[in-house]
Amino acid sequence: MAKVELVMPKMGESIIEATILKWNKKVGDKIEAEESALDIATDKVDSEVPSPVEGIIVELLYKEGDVVPVGKAIAIIETALVGDSPAVVAPATSQNLAPKEDAAPVVVNVPYAPQPLAEPVLANAGGDRFYSPLVLNIAREEKIGMAELETIAGTGKDGRVTKKDILDYVANRSAVKVAQPTLVAAPAPQVETQPVVLEKVIEKVATTNSGISLQEKKFAHGSNYDIIEMDRMRKMTAENMTYSKHISPHVTSFVEADVTNIVIWRNKNKAAFEKQYGEKLTFTPIFVLAIAKALREMPMVNISVDGDKILVKKDINVGVAVAMPDDNLIVPVIRNADRLNLIGLSAAVNDLAYRARNRKLKPEDLDGGTYTVSNVGTFGNVMGTPIIMQPQVAILAVGAIRKLPSVVETETGDMIAIRSKMFLSHSYDHRVINGALGGKFVRRVADILEAWDINMTL
Repeated sequence: MAKVELVMPKMGESIIEATILKWNKKVGDKIEAEESALDIATDKVDSEVPSPVEGIIVELLYKEGDVVPVGKAIAIIETALVGDSPAVVAPATSQNLAPKEDAAPVVVNVPYAPQPLAEPVLANAGGDRFYSPLVLNIAREEKIGMAELETIAGTGKDGRVTKKDILDYVANRSAVKVAQPTLVAAPAPQVETQPVVLEKVIEKVATTNSGISLQEKKFAHGSNYDIIEMDRMRKMTAENMTYSKHISPHVTSFVEADVTNIVIWRNKNKAAFEKQYGEKLTFTPIFVLAIAKALREMPMVNISVDGDKILVKKDINVGVAVAMPDDNLIVPVIRNADRLNLIGLSAAVNDLAYRARNRKLKPEDLDGGTYTVSNVGTFGNVMGTPIIMQPQVAILAVGAIRKLPSVVETETGDMIAIRSKMFLSHSYDHRVINGALGGKFVRRVADILEAWDINMTL
């Protein structure tokens, strides 16, 4: 008999921990190799953790709801494995669980490759606290030294400093005290229901990047409403979007594109395309094709910001926003989109969309995006002002394609014709992309779409 550690797997470069949503097995249960032992959630996606071996669950080291760093042992599986391979003891590291005093060493009687551990996040000068890369990045931007960072009270697991903790600290550190206004309560209305009391302005003051102080306020909401608790994904979306608007000054440029040739070509070829390649031909891969080409021509849009440094990405990885059945949005990534033709892009878009809607995405499907496109036209919207996906610096929203009367220039003069048109909305981070580059980029995407060869063969 041998005991094997089931560890929290590494699920992408930026993921350092995961939450245990549900144990699919309990102590004493038999588990097959590759059978799901538990469901976990990260800040990007939900996924399953399969067992590396067949055996019996003898110990669960964490309970549902616990947040566990990657590389930590989360369960012990006892297995009857035989073979000539030498016994291998799982290496003890600073990220493994501290062994119990009376626990026997965990020995694996088969060749055992431990799951890769997360990148180290311990970055202090003699202290023993752990800080995530995001917290360290915020501290670096706000010029918070390690000694000062050590003084911040953490509300995360084991006292870890969370993003909210450090942002609250920054706000309170630089906030300008604002006198609290005196509020005079209005006479209670003569109604049978309980009167609504005006809540006073709370004392907390938030400070923006520009140093402007903003009072946070609470408001009376009346008494006739239902309360719906935000689900985990909606909470993450709210946090990420608020952070993006806080860190990046957004500017949006709009261009109207004539996509008549694309509409005619797709209608003429979509049946043959599906028959020949087994893929539905939608407009989204065509948009991604144009975006990838424009990014290759204008690499200063394919960047991110690290403090006062600009990181120019060599890979063009385009994220495609997908609407989930519960109306949440998720953004899987097409890697090296500029190296794929229309057939490859169609296969990638269809695969990611299907797995997103059926909750089968893997964490790596969401990592590494350098630019994002959101097709708001699928909801009947003609345009939008999308919010940037950090740490990217730009995002494009494509609106609904509509038939509109347009002035068309011909050799014999101008004429009115019915054309298929759409709006492109390009939001970009004005810290590093000015109006000239932001406007040129979206115009270039439109030009590529308008130049589509209506006679192109499959």
